[in-house]
Amino acid sequence: MRGVILDKLWTVDQLAEFAGVSVTTIYHWRWEGKGPKAVKVGRYLRYQESDIEKWLEDLRSEVA
Repeated sequence: MRGVILDKLWTVDQLAEFAGVSVTTIYHWRWEGKGPKAVKVGRYLRYQESDIEKWLEDLRSEVA
């Protein structure tokens, strides 16, 4: 497969725990376009580890 990134996929619960926020906050960030990019796997949202890392780097850049 070309162009496919094979990262670990995180659940919404895992991302919320990692970020120290509620699951509701993760969904709110997604709705506002502020959170990391999500991938739909069936009816579930998943987050690629590389997208989470990029999102955190972008947040760091905003503060610096």
